[in-house]
Amino acid sequence: MRLWLAAALLTLGFGAGAQELRGHGGPVRALAVLPDGLASAGFDQAVILWDAERGQARRVMRWHGGAVNALAALPDGGLASAGEDGRIAFWPLGGAAAPVRVLEGHSAPVAGLALGPDGTLGSAGWDGTVRLWSTDGTARVLEGHQGPVNGIAWTGTRWASAGYDGTVRAWDMQGGQLLAEFGLPQHALLALPGGGLAAGGADGIVRLIGADGAVRELGAGSRPVVALAAAGGRLAAASLGGSVTLWSLAEGRLLATLEGPGLPVWSVAFAADGRTLWTGGQDRLLRRWDAASGAPLGPLAPVIEETLPAGADLEGARVFRACSACHALAPDSGPMAGPSLHGIFGRRMGSLPGYPYSPRLARGDITWTPETVADLFTRGPDVVTPGTTMPVQRLGNPAEMAALIRFLAVATAGRSAR
Repeated sequence: MRLWLAAALLTLGFGAGAQELRGHGGPVRALAVLPDGLASAGFDQAVILWDAERGQARRVMRWHGGAVNALAALPDGGLASAGEDGRIAFWPLGGAAAPVRVLEGHSAPVAGLALGPDGTLGSAGWDGTVRLWSTDGTARVLEGHQGPVNGIAWTGTRWASAGYDGTVRAWDMQGGQLLAEFGLPQHALLALPGGGLAAGGADGIVRLIGADGAVRELGAGSRPVVALAAAGGRLAAASLGGSVTLWSLAEGRLLATLEGPGLPVWSVAFAADGRTLWTGGQDRLLRRWDAASGAPLGPLAPVIEETLPAGADLEGARVFRACSACHALAPDSGPMAGPSLHGIFGRRMGSLPGYPYSPRLARGDITWTPETVADLFTRGPDVVTPGTTMPVQRLGNPAEMAALIRFLAVATAGRSAR
């Protein structure tokens, strides 16, 4: 029996111009191009600085208390990171054991970062706010979105943000202005040359918003677009469906669709020369592509599907896919945003050694059984364990819940990493 949702990839080894970089213990959530290389961040709570040409990690920095969702390259060559813990960390050129500066103010995860004029850093938070941080650490708080804010961008003349409420808003010293309302969550926002914007929607549509307010639509697929990048007149759109599409911005024409970038794709970035594209996906790898043709630079590693114990429920495996971004099934897997589920049934909540639980889960007043796990995903983590940092998700289909429990009963018992 094969588990298609947890593919492991064969390491081919690295060398000059390595096509794949391996180092994260979970999906690669964010990318940033630095003067001396590449930075990546993931659900494993790690920020990694890479020597991309040699295919080697120069430094691994684990400081955030949750998944790292966003990165921004700084003018001095340093890096800003932000994540599930609501904090923004500043790292010097070359990295460090701890950040040189920390900004706190968001009361929920930070989903996006962008650099503005005079060193101002913009942040988009799931607390519904946009914050503009001055170099002295003070912040201007902008409110207007009705729900989590997923993306932020500096257009060259003003700030803009996109949110789960389906709106794209512009901000100036007088306040906010509704630029566009699309009716579906917007997961990514990118500033384009000429003062325009690109917004990635939950419906798989990329919407190009001109400086004059005119909107063009690019059909990038049927799954949510969660990451955007642009360079040299090209736009890259990455989706949870695993596709990455390359577009001509001037014509709105599809140039190429990348084959095999790792399902889903969470992050995308063009190299400084605009000729190379990097992607980061669910498979924990960074992959390098020719930005003109969409072809991989170097051979793609073959996908090796992980063999499950006999009796594992395939429908339950499909349902578990929503959990696989944060939780491993094996006891000795790399670090991820959530604790390993190995041996989950019969384990007390908050008791896995070495995992940094939120204060609510660390109380350990629930023992995980089929019944308590089902209750967690029926009523939701926000109701069963209020105050947890676990993402809120519910499963209302009884048949799917039963399949998930059957799957976990087999897949979390007696497993070891491969």
